[in-house]
Amino acid sequence: MAETKFDMIVIGAGPGGYVAAIRASQLGMKTAIVEREHLGGVCLNWGCIPTKALLRTAEVYTNMQHASAYGLKAENITFDLDAVVQRSRKIAKQLSGGVSYLMKKNKIEVIMGEARLKGANGSGPAVVVKGQDGKETTYQSKHTIIATGARARTIPQAGLEPDGKLIWTAREAMTPDTFPKRLLVIGSGAIGIEFASFYNALGSDVHVVEMVDRILPAEDKEVSAFARKSFEGQGMKISTETKVDKVEKKANSVIAHITGKDGKTVKEEYDRVVLAIGIVGNTEGIGLEDVGVKVDRGHVQVDEWLSTGVKGLYAIGDVCGPPWLAHKAEHEGVICVEKIAGSNSVHPLDVGRIPGCTYCQPQVASVGLTEAKAKAAGYKVKVGKFPFQANGKAVALGEQEGFVKTVFDEKTGELLGAHMIGAEVTELIQGFGIGMAMEATEEDFFHTIFPHPTLSEMMHESALDAYGRVMHT
Repeated sequence: MAETKFDMIVIGAGPGGYVAAIRASQLGMKTAIVEREHLGGVCLNWGCIPTKALLRTAEVYTNMQHASAYGLKAENITFDLDAVVQRSRKIAKQLSGGVSYLMKKNKIEVIMGEARLKGANGSGPAVVVKGQDGKETTYQSKHTIIATGARARTIPQAGLEPDGKLIWTAREAMTPDTFPKRLLVIGSGAIGIEFASFYNALGSDVHVVEMVDRILPAEDKEVSAFARKSFEGQGMKISTETKVDKVEKKANSVIAHITGKDGKTVKEEYDRVVLAIGIVGNTEGIGLEDVGVKVDRGHVQVDEWLSTGVKGLYAIGDVCGPPWLAHKAEHEGVICVEKIAGSNSVHPLDVGRIPGCTYCQPQVASVGLTEAKAKAAGYKVKVGKFPFQANGKAVALGEQEGFVKTVFDEKTGELLGAHMIGAEVTELIQGFGIGMAMEATEEDFFHTIFPHPTLSEMMHESALDAYGRVMHT
């Protein structure tokens, strides 16, 4: 017999989970959320937020080193690694406390412990929670959402198993007990490049190894090429079409065996290694197989409304697969709950309109199709491009590195994609996101008045450039 009944139970209090719980409560459902570690999940405590705090420190540090370019004097610039890490942890703690406040405000019961699905009856599987005291309590709910997130993917190769000392995942990389003078980063997606950018900015000798032919492989090729040139100009070493065969561990360093695209293997010594080769869903130990949930390659299978196919059971966020983004998880949480509540205005998620951001120096942001993917999909395209160095605000800021690129359907004028690299592009990208959501055409961008002087003017100029109407180049 279930001890407590709810309309909605959410398993996992990351961005997707706690947002789903809030929306359920707003719609009048008696709601509970189960979390085994920290409210806010990996994103808030060990991912998105604390890494951005670290990257902000790196950005300020870099600017201080170039103070003379702004007519300022700053000498003997150094950093305190412990203080840098503590600032990051303090910010994460503050925001985790904010999630706790939101749960209380929305009258959501927080249950700390490890959840497991059990059995199935007319109203869906029960949720058994093993509390922090070791005792188990069973809860029944009409609807249950799995939002257990994901963890770092590891490599089943000799010496590359994360050990918390020499081989780091993202968690150890953001709370280092020592500053590595020589750092090997395996993987050049957003996570790998962000950590490479942080440590490189603070003075580490960083080497990024990527198996495919370019870094940031999900981005437009021009953005990837520009980013590589910029990073190498900052002193970063980058090897593409390259793999790490194995790692030999020493007392306080490692010897990596690295094979390049020429087939030759070299041995290089590093103080630490960061594994950044993707993530895998947290699907184990929660009873998915017991209740009939399908899991494929480490991720829960769901339909367009986030249903697992098991009555009353849903899944959202990273546990469902890529793109592994907090904002995608949040949006899925809202879609799932509103569909359960019978909303007539809810729509399935359009993955093609999810913005992606990488907070390196320079920043990278994109939404929609790349030029190559648009052409591969059969579109005849018009492409516009505008450089930062031709924008007044960018010049005034001393941020002249980068460009904005737009891809339009020549036939309809529909914006198919936008791709940016440069200062603050992670803030600018949402302008194109809104445009795509509203199905804006090139004419809409032409007739929108962009304030001057702003970086956003480059969005306007890029659209104009696609149609031969650019003003400032």
